[in-house]
Amino acid sequence: MATLVFNHEEIAARELKPELLELDGISRASVEAHYKLYEGYVNKRNEILTKLADVDASSANQVYSDIRSLKIDLTFAIGGVKNHEIYFEHLGGGGGDPDGTVGSLIERDFGSVQAWRTDLKATGMGGRGWAWTAYDWDEQRLFNYIGDAQNTFPIWNATPLVALDVYEHAYFLDYQTDRASYIDAFFNNLDWDVINGWVSKYQIQA
Repeated sequence: MATLVFNHEEIAARELKPELLELDGISRASVEAHYKLYEGYVNKRNEILTKLADVDASSANQVYSDIRSLKIDLTFAIGGVKNHEIYFEHLGGGGGDPDGTVGSLIERDFGSVQAWRTDLKATGMGGRGWAWTAYDWDEQRLFNYIGDAQNTFPIWNATPLVALDVYEHAYFLDYQTDRASYIDAFFNNLDWDVINGWVSKYQIQA
């Protein structure tokens, strides 16, 4: 049976880039604490898949069953893994305005870089957990999506290119409840070369 648990292999957390320990406005202590949460998502992903391999499929029930519980929690764990891998990978740069293809895409789909930045910041202020700039393959455009958790409001056939974590664990050590200042610091540390690399990899055309 070809399922996610068929011949599944455990994964390991990706190592932090050295640049992430020297961010502008986001402290090393905050990044290291944040990274431990990401490691936890990786470990739970592995644990849940191991348990799913032995789950009793015949007892599946929409009110409560082991398979329902495990598969719901798996979406949260995998979301935590994937969201944080984007988040950590595209930080460590000098921020500023985007260039290259992603800059052209943002100008085309938002009207200006400032309009994109304003909209993503507002999306992050309105979200309870995440905000993403993603490319919708059906509409062939970028859009800023809101997320309240790792696994809420996914848009099928859309590829996230910017992942803004607005859970309190991302900023409370540095900013307490001042989320807005943290989001500004996030923008100042984006690595546009990394994001343009993803745009090229996915062959997204401006």
